[in-house]
Amino acid sequence: MEYQRKNIVVTDVARNSIAQKYGIEPFDEIISINGVDVLDTIEYRYITTDSNINIKLKKKNGDIKEVSIKKDPYEDLGIEFDDPYINNPRRCSNKCIFCFIDQLPKGMRDTLYFKDDDSRLSFLQGNFITLTNMKDEDIDRIIRFKISPINVSVHTTNPELRVKMLNNKRAGRVLEYLKKLTNAGIKVNCQIVLCKGINDGEELERTIRDLYTMYPNISNVAVVPVGITKFREGLYPLQSFDEESAKQVIEQVEKIQNEIEGEIGIPFVRLADEFYIMANKELPNYEHYDDFEQLEDGIGMIRFFEGCVEDDIEYFEFDGKGKKFSIATGVSSYNFIKSISEKINSKFNIYIKVYPIINNFFGEKITVTGLLTGKDLIEQLKGKVDGTVLLLSSNMFKAYEDVLLDDISIDELSRILNTKIIKCKFTGEDLIENIEREVIECQSR
Repeated sequence: MEYQRKNIVVTDVARNSIAQKYGIEPFDEIISINGVDVLDTIEYRYITTDSNINIKLKKKNGDIKEVSIKKDPYEDLGIEFDDPYINNPRRCSNKCIFCFIDQLPKGMRDTLYFKDDDSRLSFLQGNFITLTNMKDEDIDRIIRFKISPINVSVHTTNPELRVKMLNNKRAGRVLEYLKKLTNAGIKVNCQIVLCKGINDGEELERTIRDLYTMYPNISNVAVVPVGITKFREGLYPLQSFDEESAKQVIEQVEKIQNEIEGEIGIPFVRLADEFYIMANKELPNYEHYDDFEQLEDGIGMIRFFEGCVEDDIEYFEFDGKGKKFSIATGVSSYNFIKSISEKINSKFNIYIKVYPIINNFFGEKITVTGLLTGKDLIEQLKGKVDGTVLLLSSNMFKAYEDVLLDDISIDELSRILNTKIIKCKFTGEDLIENIEREVIECQSR
């Protein structure tokens, strides 16, 4: 998708900054820097690393002004601006057979139905892209501006199969693009959404081994099971993984991991926690996940949280005097959260009751905490959590807002359930800090 050219608009200028010294003001439009039409945040960051900068501005009154600046390399100008291209990301041009957005019910907020596929958001916000809406010049731009790392949804390196899975005739060039990017030094994190009977088995092994040829610029490959809601009428028929098929995936990937780890010292490819939970198998140890670079994909979340709690619990000392808390969690992580809660209960003399919430909204096959809705929380917790403090994971809420997927706010949920609600980040320290703070506030009343 092409965009009509728009100038970047300055929204704020830091006090005592270089920009303020040279008379740059809010509402100034940046026409060009060093003769280059700056398209977005990334180009701005790249170009302004120079020592000598010439900025062509359109002032609020319409006058055109040029500012020549001398500064230290990489010194920040102190400009904040509205980026029309980041604010209007590229829409996804695929019709993936496994797309979760296509499985949403009608009537949810509009932003949930927007599919982005934008390399800039991959770099700035960690979003995954498919590379299908990119031309050769877009790939060259990533290389030119060193947009690294980027996150790519690969799914398969088999060109014909990828075209089928993404329903996009351009999808088959992924291996070509990945080789061009990695040969130029761009770091790439890869994701595979695994669909039973489609890109698993021999196809999965082919994909992993193709990606491994690009190590170390590809050093992280996440494999996650396809999510299937109950709203799939008219969509491609997909099968959910079960205990037996999840075990087969684990066994297959473990063989490849062991082989690769013997060569480079890391597993290279890692499976989402859901596979181990479905298979009723012990998760790999903490060290398996290295720096936990794929947490957002659900890779190692349980071991990360467990490790955080075990490390942080020793640094806190308080007596909860029997204070009652509740935690609501997805079905898949219930046993783990219950085990961790028992350790916290014992250490701090509190009582945490953990509630596994069945996802009736999307369907019982969706078992992760991050896709729970206010409606299900209300139906399954009402009358049970009175007199407690309800602790909810922050990944259940819209980014930067206290609103759940079905637009029920945290205040509304608190009122209906008649309980105080606290959002907690997925770190042991944040959970324990929130508990300690609540205990101290309660004891001071």
